Amino acid sequence: MAEGGIGVAITNSLALRGLTIAPPLALAPMVGLSHSALRTLVVEEGGAGLLFTEMLAARKLPQESDQTSPYLIRGKEERPLFYQLFLTEKEDIAPAVDRLHQLHAQGIDLNLGCPAPQLRRHGAGVFLTGDPQRVRILIQTLRAATNLPVSAKIRLGECLDEGRLLAFCRMLEGEGVDLLTVHGRLDKEKFCRRPRWDWIGMVKGAVTIPVLANGGIFSVEDARQCLQVSGADGLMLGRGAACRPWLCAEIARRVYGQQIAPTGRTAQEVFNRFATLLEERFPLERRLGRLKQFSHYFAQNFQFGHILATSVQNSLTMDEAKRQAEEFFLHSTV
Repeated sequence: MAEGGIGVAITNSLALRGLTIAPPLALAPMVGLSHSALRTLVVEEGGAGLLFTEMLAARKLPQESDQTSPYLIRGKEERPLFYQLFLTEKEDIAPAVDRLHQLHAQGIDLNLGCPAPQLRRHGAGVFLTGDPQRVRILIQTLRAATNLPVSAKIRLGECLDEGRLLAFCRMLEGEGVDLLTVHGRLDKEKFCRRPRWDWIGMVKGAVTIPVLANGGIFSVEDARQCLQVSGADGLMLGRGAACRPWLCAEIARRVYGQQIAPTGRTAQEVFNRFATLLEERFPLERRLGRLKQFSHYFAQNFQFGHILATSVQNSLTMDEAKRQAEEFFLHSTV
């Protein structure tokens, strides 16, 4: 245990079916962001104890190539890595799990929290939680298909209904989910709405499996406050880690007491390293869009960051985007 400066005992590690997560800091599954380049960058900066892929369609997964698919490309340093699935049919589970075993996954995560409109027509993501019995069957089938740790990521529900939320979480635990991540917003709430960390605390008090708190963590102080309010066993960082790939390392040092040497990279060097990783690992047509998406968040570190974001967004090639970024960094201040 550590104190983290907040007067609350903090868990330094989690054990899931023999897998140790230390420190209990996770990089969230984010569409277009949680790919190999960002995962590796965060690992290099230090502090992340667990990584997640972008959400993967279980039905398509068996046909995806880990050599060319941007969703499956992975560096050897990206461990432990949980592959996140969105699914609606139990028949898709066994072939998908077989493929994940081939890919040497360290765990499997079920997406029950994404509110993206494109998932509505499939009844997947957060839209699946309206049918708890169907979710129960999917978890049972997934649990029976693998001995790997199984996790699930949820939101608080359509409305604030404590009884329904806690019953749903207890059901997940009862059917064999090993780790639960709770995003502290309702299903339709936007990111501008401050997350309800106290409701994550209700979930933590209702289950015995580890709970990760997600939502609104952009600084070390946010991390401390979230842990204090929620009592969660760990944290999952999303947009905060895309903005500041070194944030996990800062939290690991200052909250969890981890001895992690800073890389000493400047912001420009971090940006350049991300671009290099894209060029090393992704096909040409898969690079620029991901650099643009990353730049949208990374630019928030700078006083006039909108200039960086706009110049990269308007670039037609990777070389042009890198030139525009270099010009920006010559005159920027963090």
